[in-house]
Amino acid sequence: MASGTLADVASAIRGARTVTVVAHLRPDADAVGSVTASVAALRRLGLDARGQIGQDAAVEAHLLTIPGADEVTCSRELLPADLYLVLDCASLDRTGHLAGQLEERRDRVVCVDHHESNPGFGGLNLIVPEAESTTTILADLFAELGVDDTEPDIAHGLYAGLVTDTGSFRWGGARMHELGGRWLSAGLDPRRIAAELMDAVSVDDLTMIGRVLSTSRMHDVDGLGVATLVADSAEVQGHPKSALEVVIDMVTAVRGATVAAVLKELYPGHWSVSLRAPRADVSHLAVHLGGGGHRASAGYTSPGTAESVIAELLEGVRTCRDEL
Repeated sequence: MASGTLADVASAIRGARTVTVVAHLRPDADAVGSVTASVAALRRLGLDARGQIGQDAAVEAHLLTIPGADEVTCSRELLPADLYLVLDCASLDRTGHLAGQLEERRDRVVCVDHHESNPGFGGLNLIVPEAESTTTILADLFAELGVDDTEPDIAHGLYAGLVTDTGSFRWGGARMHELGGRWLSAGLDPRRIAAELMDAVSVDDLTMIGRVLSTSRMHDVDGLGVATLVADSAEVQGHPKSALEVVIDMVTAVRGATVAAVLKELYPGHWSVSLRAPRADVSHLAVHLGGGGHRASAGYTSPGTAESVIAELLEGVRTCRDEL
């Protein structure tokens, strides 16, 4: 598939009248912020733009604090458009129910992403692995299109993706601070945004977090520390994704851990594994285990028991040791 430049992507957008902007299923703030900011930017250009996610479940409540998130359609049928702008999706299957329909329209699909493992599944692909978030790539794209990214609704979505994908600016380069400062200049309240997206939990959530933290274990893999936490389906049912993100941030900081992993049981016997490594590269490990991501944050899914998934993870760390 063709790799493109910012100018190529901007040209494809200018050649369309209708655009459907797609994010990955079970979206995070980078995915939702990318979609909402892009829809707002494209509408500034006079295009008919809509956001969509290929899942049945609605966007989680804490993400609805991002302006425009309440307009994003969650459904199985791809909305008709001249162009499909697919954002923050490391692979085609991450578009959920829309994957097959996008495959059929590949020549009209433009993929913009920052996951190093992305193979480039669109007819045109802009993959920037060194970008801290997909929203930072969009900042450059909007500049190419002549759209002001400091307009409050656009800036909010872009900032939301940046602050969450960098662990509240804990990993990344100097540019993330420059962009964060620029978007805050639009009048955003960083304390409120952080509280809405990452910090707000209930007493029940805190109780769940405590139980999950009690499963913490440190494993030694040929001298490398691997910290794991297990959140089974019965434990996390009824709790927002944002509450589990608190756990992921905590395990990332475990002293002596080269790799940190949180196992979340999506349904009995099927696990989503979130990998973190502030000072290592877990993207190759995730790909080896059937997933993807970028250096500091990646993930994959795996069937089995918690014990078998942990055993698979540790063997993967042993195999990929030289790439971490």
